[in-house]
Amino acid sequence: MIHPKIMTFSLLTLLTIVLVGCGIPQEKYDADMANLQKVIDETRSANEGLQASIDKLKGERKSLEAELEALQAEIEKLAQERDANAAAIAKAQKRIKLFKDMLLKFKELTESGKIKIKIVNNRMLVEMDSAILFPSGSAKLSQEGKDALAEVAQVLATIEDRNFQVAGHTDNKPISSSKFDSNWELSAARAVSVVEHMIENGMNADNLSAAGYADTQPVSSNETAKGRAENRRIEIVLLPNLDELPDLSALEKMVD
Repeated sequence: MIHPKIMTFSLLTLLTIVLVGCGIPQEKYDADMANLQKVIDETRSANEGLQASIDKLKGERKSLEAELEALQAEIEKLAQERDANAAAIAKAQKRIKLFKDMLLKFKELTESGKIKIKIVNNRMLVEMDSAILFPSGSAKLSQEGKDALAEVAQVLATIEDRNFQVAGHTDNKPISSSKFDSNWELSAARAVSVVEHMIENGMNADNLSAAGYADTQPVSSNETAKGRAENRRIEIVLLPNLDELPDLSALEKMVD
């Protein structure tokens, strides 16, 4: 691209030569032509320099546009992370509030010693001593056990959109009973009895499940009478909702 001023000067010079061409000496004509050629060469050189500058600026522009796109992508990513963190914090706060509310509702029962509230593996559970609920070696609830469970069920029934698992646990002493062949059967039968009584006292059957663990998850040593008594228990576990579980979608291709 030729600069306008240079172009104008060149045309004027050329026009002057044409107008006076036949009336000037050869030497002056040659000198003027040489000057004109010099102007042309300088103009061409300047044009090449300008073109190089334009190409450089275009390259810099592309580089800046790429950086801008990268920055925009990073901003969008950070915004998504911010929203995800905000949602996670909101869920955690909601869950903590639920736990606090449960503690307040169960305050009277915990103070009376009928139940214990524990956090195990980041899950809240209500623990009840089997001695309160069942006669030795039996899965039939005692009247004291029924009364205590009725109070627990009334509280749990107020908690919406939550599932509960009733888990039966025993000590490691083998059971000698015509009705149960093992502690597995006893722990499972006790869990079922608790579930059935909780349903009778207002809980939704769809939100309950029963499991027997026998002596596989002790909380104390089975070497002492006190430890074995602590191991004989019923746990009502507040199960996490699906949105509280880790996202395993990235592993889907590995299990297809």
